[in-house]
Amino acid sequence: MEAVEIIKESEVVIAFGRISKTAEKLKGEIIAVNRVDEIIKNIDKNKKTAILASGDPCFYGVTEYLKRNGIEIDEIIPGLSSFQYMMAKLKKSWQDAALLSLHGREDGYERALKSRLSVLLTDSKNSPNEISKKLYEMGLRGTIYTGYNLSYDDECIIEKKVGEEIEKMGTISLVVIENEMV
Repeated sequence: MEAVEIIKESEVVIAFGRISKTAEKLKGEIIAVNRVDEIIKNIDKNKKTAILASGDPCFYGVTEYLKRNGIEIDEIIPGLSSFQYMMAKLKKSWQDAALLSLHGREDGYERALKSRLSVLLTDSKNSPNEISKKLYEMGLRGTIYTGYNLSYDDECIIEKKVGEEIEKMGTISLVVIENEMV
């Protein structure tokens, strides 16, 4: 409710992709953006501005980008992260998991090989299917869970063996790897 009040009180609301549709219901006029650099172009430092992003803004999120670009952040109100949501759906503890992002990166694969449990953010290049294939080629054996469009009406969670083909069921996904060899 705190976030809803801030959205309603803000003079300007900048929102990413799918969250912009929800924000429009609360505020009406919003600025929808697709890339982080679009935020800077739309910020007016003289107006109370709310920036809405899905995911955890402090984990490979928008927070560090804003700071690096001189944007002062008064408050961060996180929601439920996709990691928390997915692990709750799987009924699995994740306190010892390697939390990784392959969103625009390649450096998470080695860590996944060394971890019993890994949770990975994906992107279009590092899709669940590509992750499954690459980890299998690197020698990892175990189970891969893919969550598509988590918390939305078209949510889909798929369980496969690492190396098996994973059908694309949406554009937004998260992968959990249980490494049976560690």
